[in-house]
Amino acid sequence: ERAIARHEVREIEQRHTADGPRQDVALDEEDDVVIIYNRVPKTASTSFTNIAYDLCARNKYHVLHINTTKNNPVMSLQDQVRFVKNVTLWKEMKPGFYHGHISYLDFAKFGVKKKPIYINVIRDPIERLVSYYYFLRFGDDYRPGLRRRKQGDKKTFDECVAAGGSDCAPEKLWLQIPFFCGHSSECWNVGSRWALEQAKYNLINEYFLVGVTEELEDFIMLLEAALPRFFRGATELYRTGKKSHLRKTTEKKLPTKETIAKLQQSEIWKMENEFYEFALEQFQFVRAHAVREKDGELYILAQNFFYEKIYPKSN
Repeated sequence: ERAIARHEVREIEQRHTADGPRQDVALDEEDDVVIIYNRVPKTASTSFTNIAYDLCARNKYHVLHINTTKNNPVMSLQDQVRFVKNVTLWKEMKPGFYHGHISYLDFAKFGVKKKPIYINVIRDPIERLVSYYYFLRFGDDYRPGLRRRKQGDKKTFDECVAAGGSDCAPEKLWLQIPFFCGHSSECWNVGSRWALEQAKYNLINEYFLVGVTEELEDFIMLLEAALPRFFRGATELYRTGKKSHLRKTTEKKLPTKETIAKLQQSEIWKMENEFYEFALEQFQFVRAHAVREKDGELYILAQNFFYEKIYPKSN
């Protein structure tokens, strides 16, 4: 896969440099845009990303998957520099939509003046862990033939929690906070209050929009209204798409109330849930100021501001 990817990149670069170097060619402001979706595993990220793939030809932008070794969400310092340089200077890939399982990276630290637009989706932490637990054992309907890491293990999530297993331990809930916190060491210290506060800060100040899995359609609708250059047609595609927009973990069994109650006793769950509730409240706040409901349907508001008292007066 890497060899094929490198070959495709070389072909693109050769095609664009056939008529001479393009380093000095200025991009239109509308095209000089990069979106980074640093997707958290098992949050409907594949469903959402497939919409971007379906729309990229029609809306004329590029989609690039960031594939890290062993899906490690933390990049080495040298890879951080390479990645920031690629995203910022790779004009042939603009406008671009980058997605991958990487933690938040602050481009400002590298002297970049125009930062990318970050978006993300998060999920109820216990539901996310349950989905991931069964995904590792049974896979999903997206690539049913692919062998998963824990394939053959028939133990249910309830049985795992009752036995104190490592795959369902409260520490496994610690994922959405560090993904938003970033590349600092403290972000990955399980149960760090500092990491939680930094994740909240980044969500509010560094992310354009963060949705929730449970309300994915509304997230897509808001993106289409705010960033039509990328997401024009996304809402209709999500509602009517047949092949790409529903990915379900197979053989998933919902946990019992006793199992949920046991996990909810941990401080780790309390912190991850606090972050989820924080994100949900912010998303609902944004949505409330962007849409109105009529006859059970949501409608995007038209422009609600205008300019007046413009001086000096023109003749």
